[in-house]
Amino acid sequence: MNMKINNVVVIGSGTMGSGIAAHLCNANITVTLLDLKTEISKNARDRILKSRPPLLFDKSRINNIQIGNIKDNFNIVKQADWIVEAVVEKIEIKHQIYEKIFKFKKEGSIVSSNTSTIPLKILSQKLSDKNKKDFCITHFFNPVRYMGLLEIVSNESTDSKKINFLKEFCESVLGKGVIVCGDTPGFLGNRIGVYAMQVAMTEAIKMKLSIEEADSVFGRPMGIPKTGVFALYDLIGIDLMADVLKSFIKELPKNDEFHKVARDIQIINKLINSGYTGRKGKGGFYRINRVGDKKILEALSLETGEYSPAKKINIQIDKVDLKELISREDKYGKFAWSVISKIIKYSSSLVPEITKEFNDIDEALRLGFNWSKGPFEMLQEIGPKYFFSKAGNINDNKFLKNLHDSKEENFYDKRQKYTDIETLGKIKNLALKVDKNKSAEIFRFKNFNIVEFTSKANALDYNSMDALKKATDKPLIIINESMQFSAGVNLNYVMDFVKKKDFKSIEKFIKYFQKTCKHLKYCSNPVVSAPSGLALGGGEEVLLQSNFVVSHNNIVMGLVETIVGLVPAGGGCKEMLWRWSQTSEGKNDPDYAPLKVFDIIGYAKTASSPQEAVPLMFLKTEDKKIMNRNNLLPEAKLLLEKNKKFTPPQECKFKLSGEEVRKKMYKILEKLYQDKKILDHGLEVGKELAYVLSGGKTDQNKELGEDDLYNLELESFMKLIQKKKTQERIIHTLTTGKPLLN
Repeated sequence: MNMKINNVVVIGSGTMGSGIAAHLCNANITVTLLDLKTEISKNARDRILKSRPPLLFDKSRINNIQIGNIKDNFNIVKQADWIVEAVVEKIEIKHQIYEKIFKFKKEGSIVSSNTSTIPLKILSQKLSDKNKKDFCITHFFNPVRYMGLLEIVSNESTDSKKINFLKEFCESVLGKGVIVCGDTPGFLGNRIGVYAMQVAMTEAIKMKLSIEEADSVFGRPMGIPKTGVFALYDLIGIDLMADVLKSFIKELPKNDEFHKVARDIQIINKLINSGYTGRKGKGGFYRINRVGDKKILEALSLETGEYSPAKKINIQIDKVDLKELISREDKYGKFAWSVISKIIKYSSSLVPEITKEFNDIDEALRLGFNWSKGPFEMLQEIGPKYFFSKAGNINDNKFLKNLHDSKEENFYDKRQKYTDIETLGKIKNLALKVDKNKSAEIFRFKNFNIVEFTSKANALDYNSMDALKKATDKPLIIINESMQFSAGVNLNYVMDFVKKKDFKSIEKFIKYFQKTCKHLKYCSNPVVSAPSGLALGGGEEVLLQSNFVVSHNNIVMGLVETIVGLVPAGGGCKEMLWRWSQTSEGKNDPDYAPLKVFDIIGYAKTASSPQEAVPLMFLKTEDKKIMNRNNLLPEAKLLLEKNKKFTPPQECKFKLSGEEVRKKMYKILEKLYQDKKILDHGLEVGKELAYVLSGGKTDQNKELGEDDLYNLELESFMKLIQKKKTQERIIHTLTTGKPLLN
């Protein structure tokens, strides 16, 4: 079968339709977006262009989207290799659309629905046997660009060859983790994910936890995004979740455990009826209330129905340790056990009904809900023996009973069965574990090493750096499976020294970071960084000083230290100066590079894709860009293979004009200060950045080496970290997650 997908028609330009169209654009696929009126499609295209976070890697790719309406422009379906239906979840409307599609479509093209709730057998019930072969469900998760999971639902009527082709296309071209599902209610991800949310909510109400307490447990401590359950309800939309639950109640058999947690919750009905439908409405379980000039986050009391200022709950757990969490005797431990045990029991009861590969359920939760571990990985971590000692009667659960009887503690099969790609999750269990500390782990293979950061937000500290230095005895790949590559140097660690007024220790720490980064750049073995997610501050400095970079397309990069009142001090200023000085403009004008970098770092500019990162020079043009995150490791290995005869780069030399270019920077700062775009401390930070980027007390006749630039970075960093206003910025950012303008 000679199949290809070059041209796609998306029918329905709502949130999902426009998200699918945008992501197809990202893959350089020509897309036509159709709706009832061309104006609706045009508005959708405009929203794609303005979306935050951005749906496009590069705004110029919007030109890949053509628009039209289903009355005048339906003929375009004749040219399409794939037609995606993403209209409202009403079966009558969908059937009308399918009737029209199958009249116009060309022989062999694929038709799919993006539904998240309606079974395939109902969607296809009016199709002929011939047309059913070309029809399936492609359930993308929202936002399409950022969520890794795509569920393809087929049945015995679907052409398996077309399903296999579509799976391969969506994996390799669209970068998705594609799991092929049977036609069961909710498929894989939503069946378990929605159940988990409902369990967390009902147990919180039953145990009389506040919504802040429930979200603090059903969040990072369980390896689940920090939104928790109540904040996630607000994000999705409380009314939409209510509709999802009604669909499950309708489709699931009466004896399904889901019914026990899907019952009406009075407070939800009250919220919907009063217009509190979540973030899109007046608020939900949380709301923003204005008091004078201040915005205050308020939380709903589940008992009284009244709002009060939201409380920050600290349950004293820094890292995911499920066994420790469920072993606690306090209300948080009891809540965690109740929720986790019910999720494990429900998930295992559905094997093999919804999938023969229990691993796929874990993958669906990791890719579609951003869990760090799925239910079966949770069970593996807890340990079956310990789980069964607390779980009670499991005789009616075949999966758990068989596991109990087998007395197998390490029951988990290899991860990521859905793909043939050699991922980190698959191979690290086969590697020799050389070293492990609180912040990183080293894996050794025959021809190379891997360092995986493991600290909170993969923040960098002495342990991370020790691992990096130790691992360079072989060619090195820096990669991880978490949501971010590295959010930068551990500022909590730095602030611990500040509280003690131990600035000597901070200086020692920064020097060690500089030494580590320099070692990465100039050691005899090549270093490849393979980032995805966040690479900010110190994380970006590691990338800048790696010999090669292969980057996932969903990355956010930048040197953002000025936001917290600091300057990059791990070589970020130095490396950016060097990159910009090597441009034709930089070679002709000694002030060009310092002024460009002053603009980029001073404004703490970030890139939300490699395509945006290259013009800022956070990445080089030749650095690899990858659609599918699973391909990061294979591509990194390929780079090492191609560079067996690696020669470290020559050390950079700089000629900077010192005071001459610094005066130009000061003029920019003074204008910003006059316009009140920066305040007193912003001016102070800007002047320190100017001092570094101008070369300090140098002039055009002097040559500076890399160590000179490192020393300038360190000098300014140490001046600023001792300033009260910098400390206020750091504390505010660590506490609220938001910048402070002072």
